[in-house]
Amino acid sequence: MRLLAFDTSTDTMSVAVASDAGAAPGLWQSTGAGGAQASSRLIPVILDLMARAGLGFAQLDAIVFGRGPGAFTGLRTACSVAQGLGFGTQGRPDGQPVPLLPVDSLLALAEEARQQHAPGNAPLRVFAMLDARMDQIYAAAYRFDGVGWQRQGDILLDRPENLLLDATWAAADCVLAGNVFAAYGERLVLGAGLARIDALPSAGAMLRLAPTLLAAGQALIPELALPLYIRDKVAQTSSERAAAKAAVPSP
Repeated sequence: MRLLAFDTSTDTMSVAVASDAGAAPGLWQSTGAGGAQASSRLIPVILDLMARAGLGFAQLDAIVFGRGPGAFTGLRTACSVAQGLGFGTQGRPDGQPVPLLPVDSLLALAEEARQQHAPGNAPLRVFAMLDARMDQIYAAAYRFDGVGWQRQGDILLDRPENLLLDATWAAADCVLAGNVFAAYGERLVLGAGLARIDALPSAGAMLRLAPTLLAAGQALIPELALPLYIRDKVAQTSSERAAAKAAVPSP
């Protein structure tokens, strides 16, 4: 397949192009600063990788984008770029735009952690966590059954000490993953003894997920490429910040 994937849900921007067609099939990737810079850097990086791959956008089988949860600005950037590229390919011979494939950022994180921890087809459960700022964490539990992923339960948004796992999360095939361990340290009381994997959503992980998600019919038309928002406010008031700081136990 010929795929473009990008994620800007965190402070790291990840972009990749994969092609198994043509005279020089391969994988082209770029990782760099995201956050506020993603809005100005994403399109130039995409154009560079597409040129290196020798592909035009209308030749793609899908455009894969991280829909969230994550940083508001990053999610809006990813969705707007995906929409723009999708609308721009409506002039293909079949008259249809390139399909857009949304991928949950926490699922991409779980797949990246699996690749780091135990690549292959061994079953694995990953509790994926992303720093949501404002003293909170985005989190979700995922299970890989050797073929594909299933999310177990809802996507959560909560303070670190409020995240809990049941007793089944004590097996060798269970891990914690994300970018939260340095920031929250001992406030994370869940999963004592489980491996902790520092990981972020990556475009490479999204490329690995894409064939299964496309086969499951999860591609969208450009109009429906929207962010996944779990939080409905982007900042705390001064009093809320003071209260949150006071609630953190002293070391």
